[in-house]
Amino acid sequence: MIFYFTGTGNSWYAAKTIAEAQGEQLVSIAKEFDKGGQVFSYELQENELMGFVFPVYAWAPPKIVLDFIGCLQVSGGKPYVFSLSTCGGEEGNTTPIIQKALTKKGLTLNNAFTIKMPNNYMLGFDVDSQEEVTDRLEKAVQKLAEINAVLAKRQKGVYDTIPGKFAALKTAAINPMFSRFARNTKHFYVTDKCIRCGICEKVCPIHTIQVKEKPVWDKSCLQCFACINHCPVQAIQYGKGTAKKGRYLHPDYKNIL
Repeated sequence: MIFYFTGTGNSWYAAKTIAEAQGEQLVSIAKEFDKGGQVFSYELQENELMGFVFPVYAWAPPKIVLDFIGCLQVSGGKPYVFSLSTCGGEEGNTTPIIQKALTKKGLTLNNAFTIKMPNNYMLGFDVDSQEEVTDRLEKAVQKLAEINAVLAKRQKGVYDTIPGKFAALKTAAINPMFSRFARNTKHFYVTDKCIRCGICEKVCPIHTIQVKEKPVWDKSCLQCFACINHCPVQAIQYGKGTAKKGRYLHPDYKNIL
């Protein structure tokens, strides 16, 4: 069973690739929350594959992923557990945070991986050039093949991650500020280009957007930027930081709507 969270398709692609290779069920964390339950119960066989695939936000896992793990209730045998974070550069202290969350639920993180994928967060940066996107996606194919080989053999103790320098410090210093300030929706706005297609409302994983006369944001936000990157006319902006920036969706993810 492969659980995933995604905004623009990078983690979805990685999770889907692993699920298909391992013959496992692919489960969207956001859609599990849509069911309205407060506990997520799953029965797994002994040594059955259980994976968590997600992007890195400010050197830490997205809140929705940690909330999901906090609500897990696993019965049956002891699963073989791995995590896979996707990021544009470094994951910081992401893996230790996931490991701690799983331990609280009585689960052991057997392996952890990080894959560099095309950048999709255009605050302070821009999206990658097409050449860089192609290069990163090609390398991801090879990396996923290596990960699948490890998982198929049920190897343990493989920690192939990219924490970067001062990982714990970066996560401890930056992520709290990200959670407190960057997830505020007040900086979102829509230009006159908006065609009221409703895609932003559909792709928001926590349903914080409603399209009335134009898209309107509630207070909650994950900063996944699915709304910005999915908008077909680039009408959605966030402050002054995105107007002149590119947009990115994983090539295979563009066709799932």
